[in-house]
Amino acid sequence: QVQLVESGGGLVAAGGSLRLSCATSGRTFSTHTLGWFRQAPGKEREFVAAIRWIDGSPYYADSVKGRFTISRDNAKNTVYLQSNSLNPEDTALYYCAASRSIRPIKRDEFESWGQGTQVTVSS
Repeated sequence: QVQLVESGGGLVAAGGSLRLSCATSGRTFSTHTLGWFRQAPGKEREFVAAIRWIDGSPYYADSVKGRFTISRDNAKNTVYLQSNSLNPEDTALYYCAASRSIRPIKRDEFESWGQGTQVTVSS
């Protein structure tokens, strides 16, 4: 089981930026992909971005493409989500997740989850 701990959320004005972090520990050798999801009140948890651990290859949801950047630091076993040009529609609880799959995008393809970090964007 992989343990995931998110940090970096907060309150930011529209147009601002935040960098979310996800520290990983545990059985990380079995992890192929780390990803970020988000869930707004009353809505389904949705895919945001993911990165392949072995080569750093990223992919994104259309809603964040060009604004968000996912990256990883192998030495620190940490994945980041740089979020720029934030708008109120980005307000949600952001979750880090780990998968043994090569290019997962669905929620049920990720086996391990963090507790989430809240991002609130004011208009």
